[in-house]
Amino acid sequence: MCKRIVELFLLVLSGATAAMGQSGQHNSLVERVAETGFVRVEAESFNSLDAKQQELAYWLTQASIAVDPIVYDQFSRFGLRQKRLLEGIVAHPKGIDAGVRTRITDFAKLFWANKGNHNELTSQKFLPGFAFEELKQAALIAQKSGAFSSKSGDLPPITTSAELNAELENLRDSLFDANFEPMLTAKNPTGGLDAIRASSNTFYVGVTLADLKDFHDTHPLNSRVARGKNGKLEEEVYRAGTPDGKVAPGLYATYLKRANGYLEKAQLVADPSQAKVIRDLVRYYQTGDPGDWLRFGIDWVQNNAIVDFVNGFVEIYRDARGAKASSQTFVSITDKPVTEMMIRLGQNADYFEEKAPWDAKYRKQTFQPPVVKAVETLVEAGDFSVSVIGDNLPNENEIHEKYGTKNFLFTSSTRALNNATGDVMAKEFSASPEIAERSVKYGNEAGDLMTALHEVIGHGSGKLSERLKGGAEPYLKGYFSTLEEGRADLSALWNAWDPKLKELGLVSNQEEVAKAMYDSAAMAALTQLRRIPKGDSIEEDHQRDRQLIVNYIRARVPGAIEQFDRDEKTYIRVQDYAKMRQGVGMLLTELMRIKAEGDYDAIKGLVDEYAVHFEPKLRDQVVARHKKLNVPTYWAGINSKLTARAAAEGHVQDVKISYPSDAVEQYLAYGSLYDKSLLPADKPEKK
Repeated sequence: MCKRIVELFLLVLSGATAAMGQSGQHNSLVERVAETGFVRVEAESFNSLDAKQQELAYWLTQASIAVDPIVYDQFSRFGLRQKRLLEGIVAHPKGIDAGVRTRITDFAKLFWANKGNHNELTSQKFLPGFAFEELKQAALIAQKSGAFSSKSGDLPPITTSAELNAELENLRDSLFDANFEPMLTAKNPTGGLDAIRASSNTFYVGVTLADLKDFHDTHPLNSRVARGKNGKLEEEVYRAGTPDGKVAPGLYATYLKRANGYLEKAQLVADPSQAKVIRDLVRYYQTGDPGDWLRFGIDWVQNNAIVDFVNGFVEIYRDARGAKASSQTFVSITDKPVTEMMIRLGQNADYFEEKAPWDAKYRKQTFQPPVVKAVETLVEAGDFSVSVIGDNLPNENEIHEKYGTKNFLFTSSTRALNNATGDVMAKEFSASPEIAERSVKYGNEAGDLMTALHEVIGHGSGKLSERLKGGAEPYLKGYFSTLEEGRADLSALWNAWDPKLKELGLVSNQEEVAKAMYDSAAMAALTQLRRIPKGDSIEEDHQRDRQLIVNYIRARVPGAIEQFDRDEKTYIRVQDYAKMRQGVGMLLTELMRIKAEGDYDAIKGLVDEYAVHFEPKLRDQVVARHKKLNVPTYWAGINSKLTARAAAEGHVQDVKISYPSDAVEQYLAYGSLYDKSLLPADKPEKK
């Protein structure tokens, strides 16, 4: 159901960095903790907004921060309690041993970056660099300085040392035991374990996949399934409740009510069309009704505001069953120059559909022109990270077939990530100097084109059979996201050679740009292994799709892609670009058929054979080579900070933008929205 592109070319094709350095731009990498780099994400377009648009951006950003805690609870039943504990210690460091304080703060940064203590890409649990007794002593010292003294969201204060000791013991295994809930999402668990029971996420409580075989969700995205008192499965809906009391509050009501308060203020300064969109979202958060979500999506996709936003229960990556959505949000500003390129692509979507390699019966006959835009983000929160460099929404088939889609290219994220890396990855993992030189020269252009084609053409293409009009997700289950991301990647690779791109002025040296795109797609199957430090299987859908593409083509089209060793190093390279495109067309045709017909057995067979498992020795080699480059493996963004100055009558007088220099400042500010004990003593509570 998800239609993102996550950092496909980054660190392989990063030639933009050199050019940025020449322009005098400062390094976006502001700090690093272990293998995670924190990059500053800047939005220069904010200064081009008028006062009303800046106020709109402020309130929408506050609404994003308001829902940020939800995903911590969705990722783990311990998440919000762990978050409260760590933030309380970091916010009250006085008297804590300096070494312990540093280690706890570093762990907190990684915890914030991943929305819990499972890596957001690999799903694997990571452990603290301090002992339980050190955490206990630090927490007790922090408590004496005022930590945990106030309510934290729905969590009551911890007022005595006895209560704190009990809380620490209850959290001990969740933090320190590597074998306790080791995976955030386990789509292919070992040892015959149930995928739901093997996952730490909280979309289901006390149920298994077998229990859900004939279960029909009435709230497919925004509910938790649990056994009721009568033993029957029930949905616990995420909702704030309506002001008249006719719809009772549900799960996450505290956060959704707070978000709605900010959204209502945003509505007052939005233009009439966007004000309706915001009202739709407020209503949906009140009722949790899927019909209200569809109404919001229909109005949202037709509104192309300069200050735009996503806020909701959107993506299903984290659910092994492929049904329940995690909370995500961002607020963006249109980057006008790059948007013009994407618009030209969107205006020719029907041309690329006609050129698609799949059967004519799966081709769209009518097109609703998609909204396409390059954007800079002001905030990214919940289950949304700086590594997402492209997005296509909404996900609902009944919306995008009739009303089209919105396609985002996140220029601020791409700029920040490329600026932080350099071209060392290309030099290390390219199989020849020619490939490395092509990467440096054409990599940035190839990456932008890949993202645009992936989002605008790939996800928006194809037609489902009549029996799947409601969407293919219920048929393809946990394999849908891998299929859809693979289909979009393959669509971009297929169209990279089409002369229409040159005609539209979207590519400079088409042959070299297309080759750079293919080089990177081939190398991705190798280089992405650096991000899976344990085990021998891949859980993340984007990583699965890239592995599927390379391994399928290697197996089915001899002479297209080769893997070889030289000087005790392994490389993957394209042998024949025409043959690789042939393989791209073969797999793309099959994935479109599988999606259109809901062929679960076919996609399961492909993914299980080509996309899940890898050789640990090869991974260990890649990790060792990457470590020598001194480049972060994972990324987290530090958002811009908007500060509103109130006039005497209470209205916003003006809004200023600044860029925090460290993660602690950002996340303690976010946490203080629900926990007053995190505020400095001289700072009033934020309203």
